[in-house]
Amino acid sequence: NDIGFLSYKEHLPVTEIVITDTDRANSEAAYKLGPLLCRGDRTFWNSASFNTETSYLHFPTFHGELSADVSFFFKTTASSGVFLENLGIQDFIRIELYSPFEVIFSFDVGNGPSKVSVQSLASLNDNQWHYVKAERNIKEASLQVDQLPQSSHTAPPDGHIRLQLNSQLFVGGTASRQKGFLGCIRSLQLNGMSLDLGERAKITPGVEPGCPGHCSSYGNLCHNGGKCREKYSGFSCDCTFSAYGGPFCKKGKNISAYFGTGTSVTYNFQEYYTLAKNSSSHASSFYADMTLNRETITFAFRTTRTPSLLLYVSSFYKEYLSVILTRNGNLQIRYKLDSHQDPDVFSINIKNMADGKLQHMKINREQEMLFVEVNQNERMNFILSSGTEFNAIKSLTLGKILENINVDEETMKANSQGFTGCLSSVQLNHIAPLKAALYHSSSAPVIVKGRFTESNCGALTGAGSTLSETTHSFADHSGPINEGEPLATAIRSDSAIIGGVIAVVIFILLCITAIAICIYIKKGIHSKNEAKGSENEDSAESALKSELSMQNTANETQKEYYF
Repeated sequence: NDIGFLSYKEHLPVTEIVITDTDRANSEAAYKLGPLLCRGDRTFWNSASFNTETSYLHFPTFHGELSADVSFFFKTTASSGVFLENLGIQDFIRIELYSPFEVIFSFDVGNGPSKVSVQSLASLNDNQWHYVKAERNIKEASLQVDQLPQSSHTAPPDGHIRLQLNSQLFVGGTASRQKGFLGCIRSLQLNGMSLDLGERAKITPGVEPGCPGHCSSYGNLCHNGGKCREKYSGFSCDCTFSAYGGPFCKKGKNISAYFGTGTSVTYNFQEYYTLAKNSSSHASSFYADMTLNRETITFAFRTTRTPSLLLYVSSFYKEYLSVILTRNGNLQIRYKLDSHQDPDVFSINIKNMADGKLQHMKINREQEMLFVEVNQNERMNFILSSGTEFNAIKSLTLGKILENINVDEETMKANSQGFTGCLSSVQLNHIAPLKAALYHSSSAPVIVKGRFTESNCGALTGAGSTLSETTHSFADHSGPINEGEPLATAIRSDSAIIGGVIAVVIFILLCITAIAICIYIKKGIHSKNEAKGSENEDSAESALKSELSMQNTANETQKEYYF
């Protein structure tokens, strides 16, 4: 039995376990790995901002007589400056940004000053994070900057080898009054030990804890429309207007909701502005920021109702996009990007998509080119003829359109039924209307009317769950819809409670009847087999004794080995 802990991150990840001595008869091996716990690295964002060239932090003397390694990240707009310095009577160690394109690691161990430099083709003072690692031992010194080729310097064979320092360690400045560093330094480590820059900066004039501008370097880690937000140490992704969640708006549950008959969810992009009659300005000047040359729409749906209106995007110029299910269950995408022409109609005739199963859609338009993906495998390309610009978009509607609209006949037929079923992970570019309606209805420009309930329907993909979910959730609810009621009370009514009570009573009566029938049948079978069972009792007993005897023999010879 071998049990132990892995205490060094260099030993992770475990990629192979070798177990020997397993070829002998009756030899067994069992192993269990874990649990592996990720505790993070709080020193990674430990940082300080140096606001003047004369500001610095000081720490106790760095002891790296025979071996020294220093690593850190920096970010600056200055052309030069000293990152750190530690002096002795004659010896010293210094790392500095010598120019916008060069970092130098210099030192003296008694053999005269030596230096190692790395030059970059791209500027290093671009206000982005850059990584520096300097190492020195009795054989050589090396310097690494980002992913650039490492530079090294071989020590003289018969020279001094001990680095003897006695002054304080200066970070962001120098004791020799050279030009200090102007910018941010974080995650500073000396011989594997982290220095607490943030805590020391709290009590040092001219230096502040933390670094602003993390989003300029790491903002691209926020996906699916998530916004990067600066924090005191590090950053976070605000997923408010993303259809996804998680630390980077990349994972988490799908935002899904059930739509009852007549339900409408409308997300307004902007308000309508009334123009004066004598205004020479065109309306497009007011809505220019909401004119689209390209858009990406993703969503999933589940329904058994046709025709249905899945999604509708309107414009102040009578342009629109509608995604509908026709009466036979085919999906149609209808683009009208010219108010004087009929809409472009693109039919997806793969199968009946109103089969109660979850269907995933991705619609991507780049000017006149339209790319459609169904269930992540079927891909189609189309070309629009009605235009390339979606001008002055007004709102996005899921379910039934409640305002007066001027659309084609098929879209009007689909709108008469609205949508009854499940919509999940709806997103238009960076806009996530379902998430806004469910979690931010008080602050987001969204209007909800009718029966609208959050659900996990977008996560149910098994065949067994499809039928039950469809039967339960897509059934038509009779009675008028009070569109002004809050969502929490819209789905409750006296008739629903009475119906539930009646259903429970009927179910209990059926269960009692079934139990009584089973008891009666079992009594008949038992009486018939009672005589026959007594005849076989003796033979069964002897067989059982024989089997137990064989088991005991096997247990005495079996050996187990655990690793």
